[in-house]
Amino acid sequence: MFTGIVEDLGTVQKLDKEEGNLHLTLSSSITNELKIDQSVAHNGVCLTVTSLENNNYTVTAIKETLDKTNLGSLKKGDVVNLERAMKLGDRLDGHIVQGHVDQTAKCISVEEENGSWLFTFNYDKSLNNITIEKGSITVNGVSLTVVNSKVNQFSVAIIPFTYEHTTFNTLKVGDDVNLEFDVIGKYIKRLNDLRN
Repeated sequence: MFTGIVEDLGTVQKLDKEEGNLHLTLSSSITNELKIDQSVAHNGVCLTVTSLENNNYTVTAIKETLDKTNLGSLKKGDVVNLERAMKLGDRLDGHIVQGHVDQTAKCISVEEENGSWLFTFNYDKSLNNITIEKGSITVNGVSLTVVNSKVNQFSVAIIPFTYEHTTFNTLKVGDDVNLEFDVIGKYIKRLNDLRN
C-alpha cells in the first residue's frame, strides 16, 4: 500500500528488454535504503526491487504493466516519481493507493494560476472509471484532489511544493500519465453496477 505522497525522484539509467519484460535501472537518493524484494511505486506503478548495485537499483515491468501504463515510453535520463510502500502505523498523508494503475490519460491543458497550476486530463471513458469533484485521484503516483470532474475528464490544482518536488514540473500538453482511481470509489461503483 502507498499514500501517493512522492518521496523522491528517480532517474532512468538503463532500459533492458527481455522478451515481453522491461528491466528498468534507476538511481535515486533513496537507493542505499532499498532492499531486494521491496515494493516501490514508479509513477504510481508498484514494482519490486530485483537488484542493487552502487547507487542504482533495478525493477522489472511485465507486458501487462507496459500495456496499461506509461512506463514503456520511458527513455534513459527520464525522471519518475518514487514512493516506498507505507509502513503499518504511519500517517496516511495522501489517500489509500494500491500502486495498480487503472489506465492512462492525456494531459490536454496546463494553466498557470497566480502561483499554482491547473492540469487537465482526458481519459478513455469506455473503461468505466469515474472521478468526482473533491474526490481522490492518483496521477503518476501523486495523490491529488479532483476539480472540474466530467465524464472522461478532470482537472487537478498543483501547489508550488508539489510542482517543484514531482515530475509535474516537466509535464506538458500531450504527455500520457498513469491514473489510479480511488479504491473506495471503485468498490462502490462495482457494487452499484452489480445491483443494476
